[in-house]
Amino acid sequence: MQLGAIVTPISDMGRYQPDSMAAGAGKVSSAKSASSGNDGGTVNGTTGNTQANGSRNSGSASVQLSQEALALVSKLQTIDSHVRAHEMAHLIAASGLATSGPSFQYQRGPDGQNYAVGGEVGIDTSAGRTPQETLRRADIIAAAALAPSDPSGQDYAVAAKARQMAIEAQIAIQAEQAQKLSDAAKAYKDDKQAADAPGNAGDQNNSDAARIDTYA
Repeated sequence: MQLGAIVTPISDMGRYQPDSMAAGAGKVSSAKSASSGNDGGTVNGTTGNTQANGSRNSGSASVQLSQEALALVSKLQTIDSHVRAHEMAHLIAASGLATSGPSFQYQRGPDGQNYAVGGEVGIDTSAGRTPQETLRRADIIAAAALAPSDPSGQDYAVAAKARQMAIEAQIAIQAEQAQKLSDAAKAYKDDKQAADAPGNAGDQNNSDAARIDTYA
């Protein structure tokens, strides 16, 4: 089962996009004409760091970004950081039950960079070999699912499954304990009945008679 799957803007994959980003995501023009004025920034190629005026340096031809495009880049950078932190929280809390490291879905920004806008971490949600082990695993799974500060719908679904696993494990543990008590009570009753059996009482009486005859 997968944890994470943050619902964030991936316009080319048909995913949900916040209203503030939907209009420009994947569709923002990456250039303005010189006559439009210096109301944007420039991007040089597809690598390097964005400068204060919105430019990125890589030694290639400069491409000017509009204010709208620069705003989208800023949003994508924020989302990228958030997604990576979200999935890392899952991975750390999942401990040995994680079946994979984080995998990400990307959106290319108007600056030519790929930004993580969704992700997931695989986790083993199978039951343990005993109810006690299943209960421990369920606790870990639930903690891993809800580890991020803002769990996704999928995260809540995994946590719900883990809680159901825990309930079933607790029922099984209680049934085991009840069976042990029942077995112990039956064993005690059987021992008592054997001790009180008529044959055992006769042997005791004969033994007492023998002692009386000895001292007669």
